[in-house]
Amino acid sequence: MKVVKFGGSSLASGEQLEKVYGIVTSDPERKFVVVSAPGKRSSEDIKVTDLLIACAEKRINGEDLSNELKMLIDRYGSIATELNLPADVIKQIEADFLQVIDGDRSNKERYLDAVKASGEDNNAKLIAAYFQVMGTKATYVNPKDAGLFVSDEPGNAQVLPESYDQLYKLRDIEGIVIFPGFFGFTKDGHIATFSRSGSDITGSILANGIKVNVYENFTDVDAVFSVNPTIVSNPKEIKELTYREMRELSYAGFSVFHDEALIPAFRAGIPVNVRNTNNPSAPGTFIVNDRENSNGPVTGIASDKGFCSIYISKYLMNRELGFGRKLLQILEENEISYEHIPSGIDDITVILRENQMDEEKEANIVARIYGELQADKVEVEHGLSLLMIVGEGMRHNVGTTARASQALAEAGVNIEMINQGSSEVSMMFGIKAVHEKKAVQALYNAFFVGAVTV
Repeated sequence: MKVVKFGGSSLASGEQLEKVYGIVTSDPERKFVVVSAPGKRSSEDIKVTDLLIACAEKRINGEDLSNELKMLIDRYGSIATELNLPADVIKQIEADFLQVIDGDRSNKERYLDAVKASGEDNNAKLIAAYFQVMGTKATYVNPKDAGLFVSDEPGNAQVLPESYDQLYKLRDIEGIVIFPGFFGFTKDGHIATFSRSGSDITGSILANGIKVNVYENFTDVDAVFSVNPTIVSNPKEIKELTYREMRELSYAGFSVFHDEALIPAFRAGIPVNVRNTNNPSAPGTFIVNDRENSNGPVTGIASDKGFCSIYISKYLMNRELGFGRKLLQILEENEISYEHIPSGIDDITVILRENQMDEEKEANIVARIYGELQADKVEVEHGLSLLMIVGEGMRHNVGTTARASQALAEAGVNIEMINQGSSEVSMMFGIKAVHEKKAVQALYNAFFVGAVTV
């Protein structure tokens, strides 16, 4: 058995849904289908989820939402018309949207989650109806009925462990199961969504609970690329990478997966196959627990901007008990989390997401570090990007750091900091954000141009 997940771009129109139907029915092992809300049909289009958020916010503020609501209903109506679905299908979907949008608004976060989740929920109902019209036995299953229970954290729900045993029972349903992604239910019956791109998380949870052989994730690219294709033209595809490599790359800016999406599948040892809805014959990329490291040290290169650093210097810092704890406590009390902490014997640098710290917080933190930790020097540097080179082969390869540093030097990019993870499968370079694109190109040329595809 396989769990198959389709993203928003794969479900944006009737034409795309015809492709989805062909893919699912071409393989009898594809029994469980997880769906997102319809995505963009073109770059100028609006995602259904964004329309739903606009409807919810206007309802909360008492504003007229008739335009957004019409656009929403028309999106589903146009798909139903393209697929020649019965009129009562779209009538039921329209009634459901109206009921959800007019629902209880006493708790804003819960209300917003319920409205957002209705995009996936109604798309699952529409797709199940389409499969049935095509003569295929298919059943829409609501996450509550399936036992997908989550923590009461709107917008950031976490699956509860008992869900996995409940989800295993889905194996007993005849035919194909159509399951909405992105949300589950709390124990007291409230809808709670996963973080954005949460349909990937739903697919991973189902793969774990049902104990399938493979979790296929269909998107709009042939494979996972070794680098961002908007920065490097025609980058090499990755045939196989490990969960650990994918996690590191996702954290550092890879957009194929939310960086927590694969954890349930990883824990169950289930391989994930990234495929292309528009080119289903392409083998895609497999994400596995272990692989042979025979194709060079680096699997992929990722980058992300929006960071800043706090550099602290104090003579004999290494002999001072509790210095690191006190520093992190200052950050915690300012509600700031950190990303990396490279350090030396007399200095330490804390890397943060820049959007966490305004001028007032920054001044307060610097003053407290000087006053409470008696630091000799405190400097805050803004406008940083982090580059990450990732590969299981780095653990067994000599000279990777030198090769990367030389490539950046030749490109005229100054390295502000270097940090190697304890897992030894990733290496991070901090640089000025203005140099990000040429730095990524330089690293790609150093490790992939003329190299064998991983």
